Amino acid sequence: MKFTSFSPKQLKVLRWWCDGSGTENYDGIICDGAVRSGKTLCMSVSFIAWAMASFDKGSFALCGKTIRSVKRNLVVPLLEVLNDLGFEVNDRLSSNILEVSVRGRKNTFYLFGGRDESSAALIQGITLCGVLFDEVALMPRSFVEQAVARCSVDGSKLWFNCNPEYPQHWFCLEWVKKTKEKNLFYMHFVMQDNPSLSNAMLMRYRKMYSGSFYQRYVLGKWTATEGLVYPFMSEEKMLYDVPKEDFDDYVISCDYGTVNPSSFGLWGLCDGIWYRISEYYYSSRREGTSRTDEEHYEGLCTLAGDRNISCVIVDPSAASFIEVIKRHGKFLVMAADNRVIDGIRQVSTALKQGDIRICRCCTDCVREFGLYHWESGGKDAPLKENDHAMDDVRYFVSTYLNGYQDSGIFAVALDR
Repeated sequence: MKFTSFSPKQLKVLRWWCDGSGTENYDGIICDGAVRSGKTLCMSVSFIAWAMASFDKGSFALCGKTIRSVKRNLVVPLLEVLNDLGFEVNDRLSSNILEVSVRGRKNTFYLFGGRDESSAALIQGITLCGVLFDEVALMPRSFVEQAVARCSVDGSKLWFNCNPEYPQHWFCLEWVKKTKEKNLFYMHFVMQDNPSLSNAMLMRYRKMYSGSFYQRYVLGKWTATEGLVYPFMSEEKMLYDVPKEDFDDYVISCDYGTVNPSSFGLWGLCDGIWYRISEYYYSSRREGTSRTDEEHYEGLCTLAGDRNISCVIVDPSAASFIEVIKRHGKFLVMAADNRVIDGIRQVSTALKQGDIRICRCCTDCVREFGLYHWESGGKDAPLKENDHAMDDVRYFVSTYLNGYQDSGIFAVALDR
C-alpha cells in the first residue's frame, strides 16, 4: 500500500502521542465524522506505532462490532501497511491474535467483537496497555466500559473512532461531550479530509444519502432523525413500470403478521437491477377477517406463480410461518437480517443508487413509503406504523442484495 499524501488532520492523528506534539499528555483520542474521511486507517497505523514505541511485551486490544469487522476494517489494511513499514507480524488470526515485532520489541494485539451486552464478559480479566475501538458507537456501553477498565497499565491510552449517530447516543453524551473532563484529544473529520477521494467520488457519496443519513455520513454531524424515513420516495421519478424484458432471477421477501398486516414482495432481476414487480399485502383490519398460516402460504404461492423463486426471505420471528413453508418443501427459506437502522441505511442507498426499483403496481408499498416516519424524541427508531412493506423491502436489501455481512444469518436448504 502506497501513501501519496496525508491531510493535516490525518497527520495530527498519526503523531498526536509523540513527544513535542503538544497533545502527547492526553489520555486518549476520539475521531468522529463522515464516512470515507480517512480516519480509520491513519488511526490504526498510529495505534500500532504508539504501542511499539511505548511498550514491550505488552497486551493491547483491537475492538469492533464483530470479529469479522475487526479483521475487515483494521487487520487486513494494517497487515500490508505494517509489512511495508518494516514491522514483523505474526497473524494468528484463527486465535484472534496479532503479534507485532520491531527493533527487538514484541507486543500482542487481541481482537474482540462487541456485538451485544454479553460481549463484556469476553474481555474481562485481561490487563491492557491500550485499546482501539473501531465503530465504537455501534458497540454496547457495557462492553466499551469493561474494555476501558482493563487499561490499567501506566501510560495506557484509549483510542476511539466512529461515524455519528443520534445526539442522545450514550457515546456522544458520555465521551464526545466530555472530552475535556476525560482528558481526551478530539478530532472531527469530513470527507474532504481524505486526500485519496476524488471530486467525482465526493459527489457520488453526497448523492447516496439523504436526510439524517446525509447529515451523519456526509457532513459528519450527530443529528436526530425526523420526518419521513425515505423522503425522496415522494418523487414520481422514483417509481417505475414493470420491465417488459425477461427476468434473470426472482426472490420473495416477507414481513409476516397475524393481527398486523402481512406484506410479501416479489423481486425480479433485470439488467442488473432488482425490481419489486408485485406484492401480496393482507391486512385483517382492512379486510375484516384473519388468515391462517396456510392461507398466507397460498398467497405466497399465488404471488410466486410458475416462476422459479431462488429463495423466500422471512422475518426470523415468524417461526410458525417459516415452519409452514419448510413443511411444504417448495421454497428455499432464508431468515432475514432484522437490524433496523443498518437496514434502513442500506435501503436508502440502494434506492438512490438505482440498485433496486419500486414498481407503481405495488400500491401498498408505495403508500407506506409516503407514511413511514421516524419517532419523535431524538432516538433512532421508526414509528411502528405503516412499516410492513417497508420491512419486507428492508429484509430483501439487507439479507439478499447486500449479503449476510455480520448478521449471523442462516439458510435452510430444502428438497424441491
